[in-house]
Amino acid sequence: MPVSLYNVAFDCADPYELGQFWSKVVDQPLHEEDRPGDDEAMIALPGGPNLYFQRVPEPKTVKNRVHVCLRPDGDRDVEVQRLIGLGASLVEDKRGPEGRGWVILADPEGNELCVLRSSVGRADS
Repeated sequence: MPVSLYNVAFDCADPYELGQFWSKVVDQPLHEEDRPGDDEAMIALPGGPNLYFQRVPEPKTVKNRVHVCLRPDGDRDVEVQRLIGLGASLVEDKRGPEGRGWVILADPEGNELCVLRSSVGRADS
């Protein structure tokens, strides 16, 4: 029986605040019923899956076993700077001199994410 991917879940200390960050990343609003202090928050992405944020008592302590990879519509390097401006932090830069590679960032609660080259950037090299 086939299944579909419904949520990508993020454990976090503050679901609403982390949801606000990701809302700006993906340019989609939090669910209309989400409020500060809620134990969960959600962003419905067009075509799915949802980004789901749930409060947990313990902080993140080690590297994620699963993470989100983003492919921007435009220039990867511009997108990396935009995300850092929103509150992400640089974890590791895997860009090569010829433009290949990716950048590993962390969201405000330390969850890793990668920024890949755009389709345009891949076609240029």
